[in-house]
Amino acid sequence: MNNKSVGLIELSSIASGFQVADAMLKSSNVHILLSRSICSGKYMVLIGGETAAVESAVKVGGESANGCLIDSIVIANLHPDVLTAIGRNQPVEPNGALGILESFNVATLIKAADACAKAADIQLLEVRLAMAMGGKAFCTMTGDVASVQAGVEAGRAVIAEAGVLVNAVIIARPHRDVYREVI
Repeated sequence: MNNKSVGLIELSSIASGFQVADAMLKSSNVHILLSRSICSGKYMVLIGGETAAVESAVKVGGESANGCLIDSIVIANLHPDVLTAIGRNQPVEPNGALGILESFNVATLIKAADACAKAADIQLLEVRLAMAMGGKAFCTMTGDVASVQAGVEAGRAVIAEAGVLVNAVIIARPHRDVYREVI
């Protein structure tokens, strides 16, 4: 199934998360990419499919959230590296500078990671979503210094505009042991 378009709903209730996932799947021809509880008692549902179906499912999901909606997004043309980085469980060889973006919520971080990948010639290393981090999310990227600066700035702007920026850091020449901790 096409995953070029994705939608995410972040909820303040685990029970509502199951209800929203069910409503989304029943409303449109979409499929779940990730659906799970996340730190601080929240729940996230990430779906994929054709753009119109994803938009419809996210709308229905938001309407069925019963006041528990934290945030939702639809990205119509998601950069393919974002989904790869979300599911990455194998280390990637670093390629120069290291950029890190940190957000108070999941939805905005995914949007920011997409902006990073589209704005600069970087490689997303990992997109970590709210597990064992108090509900926060972060992504890491590598590339030459100028590309990482451009990527971090693009992502930082997205997160800052949403008012959920925790931090954005660029390390031009990270110690090799720092990269061991990235993934």
